[in-house]
Amino acid sequence: MAAILITILLALAAVAGDGFLKVASESPRPFANWHFVAGFLIYGLTAFGWVIVMPHLKLAYIGVIFCLTMVLGLCALGFYFGETLQPREWLGVGLAVASLVLLYQRLV
Repeated sequence: MAAILITILLALAAVAGDGFLKVASESPRPFANWHFVAGFLIYGLTAFGWVIVMPHLKLAYIGVIFCLTMVLGLCALGFYFGETLQPREWLGVGLAVASLVLLYQRLV
């Protein structure tokens, strides 16, 4: 159970890293600001967590948990940045979640 929680936390950390990279990308000098450095460091530091999690879970299982958390987390992050989704895009998110749930069912 701890490995699953760590995987979810790693995905949420990656979402936070994406948030910093999004802010950096909107800058005139996207690679020369602290937002880029913060996003880069967050992504790099998650590698330590992966080394802890991988011996305890199958890669496919990790992938499903990570992707589901990322899909939902990035949608939430998009709202924070004032982005909206059209109904067709919501359908795509729903289908992505459904596919991950189906894959999860096959893994357990």
